[in-house]
Amino acid sequence: MNQLALTATVLELKPLRYTPAGVPAIEMQLEHESDVMQAGLQRRISMTVPAVALGDIALLLADTPLGAQLAIEGFLAPTRKGSGKLVVHIQKANRAYAGSGSAVV
Repeated sequence: MNQLALTATVLELKPLRYTPAGVPAIEMQLEHESDVMQAGLQRRISMTVPAVALGDIALLLADTPLGAQLAIEGFLAPTRKGSGKLVVHIQKANRAYAGSGSAVV
């Protein structure tokens, strides 16, 4: 099963574009930091990951401000066929606004 749940900060948000088939797409760089337990030891995780959203979710995320916190769900896939690099495909996102609750997108 290929499922991913992650909380992250938006570091970079590229302009909304459309695929050749006319599907809205948006690419972003996300930053994640957390502490996890591994083999009985606490480990600090800090990473940046590329992410993409397609369709309605891309339209809803297009106005996300830099620095926004996202709780996302999705899956990992190669950037292109045969590539060893991975990208997070966002299927659901919950965007937190400072002082105004959150919006599910």
